[in-house]
Amino acid sequence: MDLKGKIRTVPHWPIKGVMFRDITTLLQDPEAFKHACDELYDRYKDEKIDVVVGIESRGFIFGAVLAYKLGVSFVPIRKKGKLPHKTISEEYTLEYGKNTIEIHEDAIKKGERVLLVDDLLATAGTSAAAIRLIEKLGGKIVEATFLIDLPDLKGREKLKGYKVFSLMSFEGE
Repeated sequence: MDLKGKIRTVPHWPIKGVMFRDITTLLQDPEAFKHACDELYDRYKDEKIDVVVGIESRGFIFGAVLAYKLGVSFVPIRKKGKLPHKTISEEYTLEYGKNTIEIHEDAIKKGERVLLVDDLLATAGTSAAAIRLIEKLGGKIVEATFLIDLPDLKGREKLKGYKVFSLMSFEGE
């Protein structure tokens, strides 16, 4: 199935010069959504994974489905101030600004094998911050997986030393 063809591109959003890759069109297509979830499940079904961590907010969609299918726990990483219990935080830079993400300090146990999930790999600011949070809690990154990779923004280079996977990429587009 051509998953890439199910992604809508919105030029100049949220700021001029950004080509936003909108996954809502893929999510609205039941066959495409199922296919994407099944592809990710097939990749990880034989891996030893203890926890799936999803990054707010679109990482929650695929991360939660994947955790359910793998029979493991799901942990959200959220923007600052959204989690109700004690947290640790990391600041990061993204394509169009700065932000802070947080995780509950008791979300991951030392030595747990973690699959990090988000919808898009661009500059890797968010993903790198999420990895730092997971490792601060003692988690071991199995892989960072994404629906979409934007190779021109060199996010993979910033995640050097970690396994990175994406279902599709938009290169030079």
